[in-house]
Amino acid sequence: MAEQTTFPESTGTPGALPTGPPGGPGPAAEERPDKPDAAVVRDALGVGVAVGLSGFAFGVTSAGSGLSLLQTCVLSLFVFTGASQFALVGALAAGGNPYTAAAGAFFLGIRNAFYGLRLSQLLDLPRAVRPFAAHWVIDESTAVTLPQPTRRAARIGFTVTGLTLYVLWNLTTLVGALGAEALGDTDAWGLDAASPAVFLALLAPMLRSTVERVTAALAVVLALTLLPVLPAGVPVLLSALAAPVVLFLMGRAKGSSAGAGAGAGAGAGGDQGRGDSGGHGNRESHGADEDRGNREDYGTDEDRGNVAERKKRGERSV
Repeated sequence: MAEQTTFPESTGTPGALPTGPPGGPGPAAEERPDKPDAAVVRDALGVGVAVGLSGFAFGVTSAGSGLSLLQTCVLSLFVFTGASQFALVGALAAGGNPYTAAAGAFFLGIRNAFYGLRLSQLLDLPRAVRPFAAHWVIDESTAVTLPQPTRRAARIGFTVTGLTLYVLWNLTTLVGALGAEALGDTDAWGLDAASPAVFLALLAPMLRSTVERVTAALAVVLALTLLPVLPAGVPVLLSALAAPVVLFLMGRAKGSSAGAGAGAGAGAGGDQGRGDSGGHGNRESHGADEDRGNREDYGTDEDRGNVAERKKRGERSV
């Protein structure tokens, strides 16, 4: 029987992992309706075909930057992460140091390791399959897999997206590298912008909160500002600083608001304390007055009793 594990819907980011153990709903899980397999396959094929065809742009760009046909195809077969591949050949085409270009591509590809941490729990694949599936953990397969409502749908989306994209990307890379000479000046075609444009089209719908939009906008500003003054590939790496900057500013803003709330609470508590002290003083004064009155009344009664007793003794003596 097909596995139909339902994941809880997150409160913010789509595709968030369940708070409970894999395969079971979290504490406050709300079930989402199942998605037909045909719909998952359709979405996965749409992304796989659209992005896979942009491998042609990489093949042309790579050949135009001086890489051989074999080097270009090996990059697509074994690296298989479009953004890192474009960063590498772009840095080489701009005259950058090969080691710097490779380092930039490596650090840009590290993001796939964080994708894998999420997808490993979501997909829960057998151990024998995981090394092969890890090669397909990229931006597009992650974007298709995370929003799926069930583990079955997530596995279908991941498999169809990864397989379609891997096959088409490598085929179109080969075609692009072979046809680079026929195209002439590859810079005139602007094909190097195809992959970033597709990536932005996938990323834009996921920027739902204000924090995510601000972070993305700050990253764009950093990259564009540093592009004219730093070597190729470095501005992309430094634009990642937008995330910790936004988180730091958010933390300070929350700390300031919490401090203001605590100060207001302390002021209210001080006023209440002064009111309690005043009430306590009034009660003490009232108690003291009452004690004095009781002592005076007792003394008066005692004096009257003594006078009456003396009168009785005087009458008996007469």
